[in-house]
Amino acid sequence: MTGLLKATHKKTKPTNSKLTQDDIVYGHIFDAILEQRLPPGTKLSEEALGEIFGVSRTIIRRALLRLSVEQVVSTRPNRGSIVASPTVEEAMQILKAREVMELAIVELAAENATPEQIAKCRAMVAEENEAVVKSDTGRSIRLSGEFHIELAAMANNMPLMSFQRSLVSQCSLIIALYESSKKTNCACDEHTQLLDVIEAGDKQAAIALMKTHLDHINSKLNLHDDSGSQDLHAVFSNVLKKKA
Repeated sequence: MTGLLKATHKKTKPTNSKLTQDDIVYGHIFDAILEQRLPPGTKLSEEALGEIFGVSRTIIRRALLRLSVEQVVSTRPNRGSIVASPTVEEAMQILKAREVMELAIVELAAENATPEQIAKCRAMVAEENEAVVKSDTGRSIRLSGEFHIELAAMANNMPLMSFQRSLVSQCSLIIALYESSKKTNCACDEHTQLLDVIEAGDKQAAIALMKTHLDHINSKLNLHDDSGSQDLHAVFSNVLKKKA
């Protein structure tokens, strides 16, 4: 079972050979949330997830606990866990927190980004572009979120990196609930422009571009949309196919 889990998660964590079963299950669920395959309010049955991933409920609980710490999963006493479903007020607070975080991140990224990090992000943007062209919405949304997490890595500040990961996931939930169109939430050309000014070390331009970028994301929210599947076996059908 462990071998299956490692094989199925190579796409998400290709370079880490020391992943635990907790890490792998966490990664699959985290990706499904970023890709909006798990909509807000989905019940995360420990029994079903244990069956899907071929692991004990103890491992599932540990993975769900990590996600609850990041506030993308809500754990209810005696009722189990669900994918978090931010209210309108909570969504506004999360979006404001992300704005503050992102502006700090790009300023630090303009000071600290390495050529290797810039190159990695440019490759990620190319993948995102490809996903958009192929209308692979889930993948483009995940790559967009990962791009913003990589910007935090450029800032060379671990607390910011941790906060950003949680905020990006929460914003994916907000988009799943409230976005007026189900297209990728970030324009790839804006990502390229951000990389250009970060590479040039232009902090003020990076801050201005990020403000515009976040305004574009927020302008798509209508605060009433929601969709997706709450069938865990359907969401993780790729995992089940590899087990067959």
